Amino acid sequence: MNSSFFADFAPTDYAQWKAQAIKDLKGKDFDQTLVWNSIEGFDIQPYYTEKDTQLFNNEEIRQHQERKGAGWLNLQTVVFETESATNAQLLGLMAKGVDGFTLDLTQVDVHSVVFPKLLHGIKLSEVSIHFRVKNQAAGLVSRLLGFINYQMRGGIADDAHAHWAKTGSMRPTNYESLRDTIIKTRSSPNFRPITVESHVFHHAGATATQELACALASAVAYIDKLTDLGLPLSDIIPKIQFSVSVGTSYFVEIAKLRALRYLWSVVLEQFGLSNNEAHRLFIAAETSHFFDATSSPHTNLLRATTQSMAAVVGNADALTTHAYDADLDPNNAFSERIARNISILMKEEGHFDKINDPAAGSFYVENLTHQLAQNAWELFLKIEEKGGFVAAFEQNFVQDLIESTYEARCEALRGGATVMVGVNKFREPENNNPAQATAPSGIVENVPFRLLSAKRICEAVDE
Repeated sequence: MNSSFFADFAPTDYAQWKAQAIKDLKGKDFDQTLVWNSIEGFDIQPYYTEKDTQLFNNEEIRQHQERKGAGWLNLQTVVFETESATNAQLLGLMAKGVDGFTLDLTQVDVHSVVFPKLLHGIKLSEVSIHFRVKNQAAGLVSRLLGFINYQMRGGIADDAHAHWAKTGSMRPTNYESLRDTIIKTRSSPNFRPITVESHVFHHAGATATQELACALASAVAYIDKLTDLGLPLSDIIPKIQFSVSVGTSYFVEIAKLRALRYLWSVVLEQFGLSNNEAHRLFIAAETSHFFDATSSPHTNLLRATTQSMAAVVGNADALTTHAYDADLDPNNAFSERIARNISILMKEEGHFDKINDPAAGSFYVENLTHQLAQNAWELFLKIEEKGGFVAAFEQNFVQDLIESTYEARCEALRGGATVMVGVNKFREPENNNPAQATAPSGIVENVPFRLLSAKRICEAVDE
């Protein structure tokens, strides 16, 4: 181009923009019409400028955002059946564009699994597998190291804090087992046996602020317990990864992942550590079941697409996109293919894997990142003041916050302040038997605190 297109337009400041917006509103109140009173506890303006980002240290937030390597991993969950059948499924999915897996072994004794047969043709130094187990992490690692003599990738999805928050049950030797698992996997820096899951808070109805604060508090509780058992921070920090649900508030969810990376660097500073490459946080993102419309499942496809894009723009390291009808037909090959291809399309056609920090330069997203980080840090400090995550949960502090938020979400949906296609608007009347969320199994009776249960916001309308 011989000349700049923007040279033909005079610069406009915020005051001029607001004056024009008020004029176009034709008498409607600016604040009531355009300012979003978000559920996060702060107002979100309709328009931000570079001047707004100068009110906080934006460069400090940005420097923790760059994605390392070639984009993100396209993960798919596979439930173990038999060694041969599951191996065939894994190899088949790899040929269809899957980069890694969450392999669910929760219904089997890991000591009975023939892992060389299960993983035949799959090298864990090249394929990232996150093994989902229940109180079997140390046994799993022992079995893997029995035939693997190279560095492994992936990790273990077994968040004892999340399980405890749902069931009230925690194995007495949990932290000792975790310590032993970390020691055994020292030689595999890209294998992370500590997974902090925010799903338990998200699916109970938490805001992004609450989800961030509770997940950070849970991570710090792991660090405290493991250092008490004699492990140095240099062993613990690289072994931590976060698994985060991504909801429907597109820009807020982008900001949530960016805020998590920044807040993790703040936590590391409190422990006297720098956020170098060895300490870089690995974030695995999943699309949300909380916002699934079980009465009109095809609308979930639209939500899954925007949730997946928010995760990618927020620089998730791995992404699991759930099938739109997973609760109604868990073995639908078509819907699984569509879910898998969302990630592939964002890479092959959207080229999002070629960008280090897609949200950088968006004054709107960068301000949301700052506000979320600030509010989440304040809540995190309140949890710490109550004695940390476990103590705050035993006092019902966490539950009170999340339950209040869930009720507010339900009221907004029933009253029409929040619109969900297929739930309270454009609903399919012929679907009168929506699937209901199931209560978690293994609940301990008579625990002296309330537990969190997975919900769906559509229940507020379906009930």
